[in-house]
Amino acid sequence: PTAPPTSSTTCCRRRRRVRRFARPLIRILLGRAPLPFGPMPPRILIAKPGLDGHDRGAKVVARALRDAGCEGIYSGLHQTPAQIAQAAVDEDVDGVGLSTLSGAHLTLFPRVVEALRERDADDIIVFGGGIIPDEDLPALYDAGIAAVFAPGTPLDVIEAWVAENLSDR
Repeated sequence: PTAPPTSSTTCCRRRRRVRRFARPLIRILLGRAPLPFGPMPPRILIAKPGLDGHDRGAKVVARALRDAGCEGIYSGLHQTPAQIAQAAVDEDVDGVGLSTLSGAHLTLFPRVVEALRERDADDIIVFGGGIIPDEDLPALYDAGIAAVFAPGTPLDVIEAWVAENLSDR
């Protein structure tokens, strides 16, 4: 007698379960043990504000933070600052990571910070990344952005910054 064929959903669930348990082992074997976040890992929302449709970098950062031990939430493409702020409040996150490649960072990033303030959630740390010229950095820092990561920043640097700035929240 032959075994009944397994459905693709069962197979996918099994693969996801194996990946979830294998990730910490793989990080240890590669010399990148999960970061020590304590009993409550930080919750981070990764968002793509505006009309920018390039989300590979945001997904890579979200996955790296998840693999480092954070609880990562990816909001998807084409989010307004109000939607991002509302999702951050609803999900009770510790930090919001914004990503843009469209050049609208001077408009969108400060609006997310303002939208969080309007919702009495100004304790949520906002950081960003993408194609951002160095001369725009002071304006972003003045607007309340805690850190900005340029393209090519090693994931270990972002993970370490998150561990240092969001782990005790």
